[in-house]
Amino acid sequence: MAVRHLISLEDLTDAELRSVVARGAAFADGQGRAARPLDGAVAGIYFRKTSTRTRTAFSAGALRLGGQIVGYGPDDLQLSTGETSQDTGQVFARMLDILVARTAGETAELRAWADQDRMSVVNAMSADEHPTQGLTDLTTLLRQFGRIDGLRVLYVGEGNNTAAALALGLLRFARVELELRTPPGFGLTADIRAKALARAAKSGSRLIERHDMDELPVDVDAVYTSRWQTTGTSKADPNWRRLFEPFRITAALWELSPKAAFLHDLPAHRGEEVTAEVLDGPASIAFDQAANKMYSAMAVLEWCRAGAVGGQSAGGRSARAGWSAGPAIEDDLR
Repeated sequence: MAVRHLISLEDLTDAELRSVVARGAAFADGQGRAARPLDGAVAGIYFRKTSTRTRTAFSAGALRLGGQIVGYGPDDLQLSTGETSQDTGQVFARMLDILVARTAGETAELRAWADQDRMSVVNAMSADEHPTQGLTDLTTLLRQFGRIDGLRVLYVGEGNNTAAALALGLLRFARVELELRTPPGFGLTADIRAKALARAAKSGSRLIERHDMDELPVDVDAVYTSRWQTTGTSKADPNWRRLFEPFRITAALWELSPKAAFLHDLPAHRGEEVTAEVLDGPASIAFDQAANKMYSAMAVLEWCRAGAVGGQSAGGRSARAGWSAGPAIEDDLR
């Protein structure tokens, strides 16, 4: 079996995506926690940028699955003294079984580290995509609603790496509607958008992206936002806050969708992207979403390890088929 890497959600087949999400939900519900698929395995946890949830999730998750961890901060490696990334990756691959890495840069470095057959590489966030956050979000939606197919989700805010992962993952489920309201100039990248549209066309789902807050959808199942200052990125426009102000999540949105759950990938800046009334209110499942990150991380680690040992995870055995094609998506760029 080939070593499995998760650099992008595009690396997962449709069946694998559903399997990993279902396995994360099963871990969260107390199933399979006695399993120790990482027995004898060593996971490197390398973060160049700050992290609370993702770093803790993968560290705690690896330990709970029987693995051992080696943690690295941004200045702990000889990369800081001039060693090449290629040499560092070769050393990692000869000592570790899994590397979970947050570079907050382009994915090319992670792809280079994954170009070997000894060690799995997991992208814990790059500049263009946050795949493990996407899996966490899908796990959260599955636990909240008992399904993902057919959900209607409104995302408000920057088309950042969190939004990219949400689009690449959610639109692979059937009959989903994902509407993104992003400030002008801060939408999904052309590459991510094209991939998401292709996934939507295959699954019979719909992607809408607009750059205003007029005519918001009614009766959505979930409202999602992310902080305006994404880790590892900066805003070139000094007046960017003026553009973002209309995209703040307030309680007024629940007049349109009174039963909607509120999601946030955290950390949150109350009063900026979301009011405290919403984040701390009854509709918010943001902190349950954060807790799900560990269970989702466990599912990812198990999936990686199953490939390395030539086995199949419990999630893999229960992967759901039945993906349906549907009509072409509709697109609105107003």
